[in-house]
Amino acid sequence: MSKLKILIDEMDDGWDEKLQMLGYDAYSVKKLRAEGKKLRTDYSVINYARENDMILVTRDTESGQACEENNLPYILLDNEEIFKIVVDKVHGLSNKTAG
Repeated sequence: MSKLKILIDEMDDGWDEKLQMLGYDAYSVKKLRAEGKKLRTDYSVINYARENDMILVTRDTESGQACEENNLPYILLDNEEIFKIVVDKVHGLSNKTAG
């Protein structure tokens, strides 16, 4: 079984390093671009992730939709997902204070 590879879109540059510290095989679009990879468009980023068997982590809704339409693995950190995290955290805090 091959190790899971993760591609972090440029908005969250730095998460690759944090994931690497946790043992994940993570890469940053921004850093790959600095190394000379041609990753200027959403299409190029999605295609790079596909060609390298990576999961794309992005906040870009269009990139998430493109991954969805093409059956590519992705994690979309859109406002809806962030809102769910906030609700879960608030719920957890309210349970602590209610007890």
